[in-house]
Amino acid sequence: MNKTGYPSKAESLIDIKDAGPRTKTFVLWREVVMAYVSPAIMAGIGGLVTADKGLQFAALTTIGGTSALIALMLGLWLRIRGGRIRWLVAVPHLIVVGLFALMGAMFGLCAAWATSNLLGIIIPIDNLAWVDRVWIDFPLSGVIASTIITWRWRLAVKTNFSSKGEDKK
Repeated sequence: MNKTGYPSKAESLIDIKDAGPRTKTFVLWREVVMAYVSPAIMAGIGGLVTADKGLQFAALTTIGGTSALIALMLGLWLRIRGGRIRWLVAVPHLIVVGLFALMGAMFGLCAAWATSNLLGIIIPIDNLAWVDRVWIDFPLSGVIASTIITWRWRLAVKTNFSSKGEDKK
């Protein structure tokens, strides 16, 4: 510090360099919890504002649960296989996230179709009111979960990749 009590520009640069690069890690259980909590809280707030008990219940079950399940499956795949696929790291961040969001929506639509058809065969759908919500909840949860997981995984991979490259120089 200089006499005025304010740090000089040179001192702040030295402090930043001393801190070193922080590598972000991709911890799957934390990402799955965030993929469950984020849409569940937002849908729960929406259910409270509109006084829709069905939305409040769906926030904890079909919206949050589907989101967590898709996040777990996608996170496992990205952790095991994602690093081996070169274009996932080379292509710009938003393109990768957008592609995975579309895939999550398609997976959600397929899951909604399978759920409604299988339950229609086993149980009369007239008795199950929540099956109508599945057509919105599953694709939306798929988009949210795949966006969260892919975004966070890509940030961790890019941060770790760039910090390893700096160490070699």
